[in-house]
Amino acid sequence: MIFRFSRDLLKNIPEMATGTNRFRYIAQYLDEYPEHSNEAFLKFKELFRFMVKIKASDLDCGGVGCNEQIWFRVNGEKMPYEEINNINQDEIAVMLLSVLSMDQKEMMFLNMNIDFSLSLELEEGSRAQRFRGSIYYEMNSLAANFRRINSRLFTIDELNFPAPILERFDLTNEKSGLILVTGITGSGKSSTLDTIINMNNMRSHAHILVIGKPIEYIHESHKCLVRHREVGEDVLSFDQGTVQALRQDPDIIVVGEMRDKHTIATVMEVTDSGHKVFTTLHTSSAIESVHRIIGEFPPSEQDRIRYRLADILTVIVSQKLIPDRKGRLLMAKEILSVDDSVKAAIRNNNIGEIYQMITEGKNKGMYTLEQDLHLLVRMNKISSKTAMGYANNKKRMSQLLTY
Repeated sequence: MIFRFSRDLLKNIPEMATGTNRFRYIAQYLDEYPEHSNEAFLKFKELFRFMVKIKASDLDCGGVGCNEQIWFRVNGEKMPYEEINNINQDEIAVMLLSVLSMDQKEMMFLNMNIDFSLSLELEEGSRAQRFRGSIYYEMNSLAANFRRINSRLFTIDELNFPAPILERFDLTNEKSGLILVTGITGSGKSSTLDTIINMNNMRSHAHILVIGKPIEYIHESHKCLVRHREVGEDVLSFDQGTVQALRQDPDIIVVGEMRDKHTIATVMEVTDSGHKVFTTLHTSSAIESVHRIIGEFPPSEQDRIRYRLADILTVIVSQKLIPDRKGRLLMAKEILSVDDSVKAAIRNNNIGEIYQMITEGKNKGMYTLEQDLHLLVRMNKISSKTAMGYANNKKRMSQLLTY
């Protein structure tokens, strides 16, 4: 037992209480004994402090799967922290409930899940470290993932975008258009978006509105007025936040994620109205992103959606984080810059032709994921085996490595 009050806690929970009923007893106990809630909170802060020390991107705890251990993801690999073990499910629940407000607890009990942001001052006088949290149920126990949000943004130069693409990101060059940053969970989409936001924040006199769930990095207003609206706290949904943005005089709208048909339709509508919109999708290539957007709509609407998408889409960045030869993570990406040929391919439903257009579009800042992986192999940053493992088009990757 890791808490001094663990035995006393058990005495206050009926033996047969399980699931939400049990968690409510624990929450009530913490409300009655705030000193015990604080002890749990301080113990949890120790874990977050260790997480930052070892440069872990994620912390996982609770549920049957964690086997009474705390797990960390370091350089892409998730492993248990063996110095802390034998943490029972009630103690995990105590720690997780200690970081939630009363309203958040009720929301979690209702939905069996809650996503939220968390700011912690890990060292006295230091800048607060932000985390993205997700607490959920697993086998009638509470489990959680916490992702560390980088307190330092990458510079736009560090992301190595071609000059023609940077021009399209920049509000001073293009006032409108839809820009997608895509990739699987954990591929660094949010970090890329935040870097692009920061670039515009330093270059343009404008209004940037960020809608996120949760809000991760908080931007200070520099040349731009930057506002942040968190779904669940400041606005009910991405869809509503995007519609409401039209009455808030933004120049750039950042929608954290297009999760459903309604949000996609709304994003297309606000982009159509002349705004510059950045958003993300969980897709692994530019072509898959186009298919995904169109496929969210019924066949009777897809012709109309293709035409609208062709008119508003400007750039798609599809990225992956891959291990280099030293085990560190680096970013490989595919970039599509929409020109007249790409627009025609989307309108005419010849989306399969876009891959070749990307392959031949170097002068416009375009390249496929396979071309980027091949470059990393030539620079001796990754192995050929790694390149093949992360490529979307294995046949094309094999050809590039051969010739």
